[in-house]
Amino acid sequence: MTLIYVIASYLALGALAGTVAGLFGIGGGLIIVPVLMFSFGLQGINPDIIPHLAVGTSLATIVFTSVSSIRSHNKHGAVRWDLFRPMTVGIVAGALVGAWTASLLSGRALELVIGIFVILVGLKMFFQVDPKPGRDVPGVVGLGAAGGGIGWASAIFGIGGGTLTVPYLSWCNVRMQQAVGTSAACGLPIAIAGALGNIWTGWSNPALPELSAGFIYLPALIGIILTSVFFARVGANLAHRLNARILKRTFSIMLLLVGLRFLLS
Repeated sequence: MTLIYVIASYLALGALAGTVAGLFGIGGGLIIVPVLMFSFGLQGINPDIIPHLAVGTSLATIVFTSVSSIRSHNKHGAVRWDLFRPMTVGIVAGALVGAWTASLLSGRALELVIGIFVILVGLKMFFQVDPKPGRDVPGVVGLGAAGGGIGWASAIFGIGGGTLTVPYLSWCNVRMQQAVGTSAACGLPIAIAGALGNIWTGWSNPALPELSAGFIYLPALIGIILTSVFFARVGANLAHRLNARILKRTFSIMLLLVGLRFLLS
């Protein structure tokens, strides 16, 4: 694959991830990680580091794409900064530990873990399983602990955490608009800490391809961020014109198939 072809494929991936994120209100990481793993395989990258490279690159893209989302939600007063601040302390620590945890796993083990997670998200979307408000917002320590768990898991799966943060905040009786807005804000420290952790843990890996910074593949990063932000707006506009229930069911089936492929490959 020539560099021009590689960049073009990542521009297309950014467009797809952005559109999906806008359509379904989920982070693009659920699309970016599986597609990057497939693309890296076609490039002939060492299979032992493909999942790690996909996760690290996905987190790096979220650093750039989350800024636009935060600004949009903040304009509508949807970010609960009083929740964001204590959660961020845990998120940063958890994401750094999560990047280290992922580095300890073999490529196959990390692929299996991601596959199981994708299947669980697909099942949640298909059956529309959402937690009912069941408790009040905890104190600073509780929010920090929740942030630590969310950051840890997000850094392993290469996501911005919305799949985990929104249900948690909803369970804590936070209004859905504020849960989504606060989750978007939490995605930035998750991505920064996770990306830095992946640069650190992967920096001296001898299997890395050229143009890599640790477990971040720079051509993929550049291609994805150039198109994903614009197409997130396209997806958001389409979401108001198409049948949301059918779209979510279709996307959930796709996630189930992707997850099964990871488990059976």
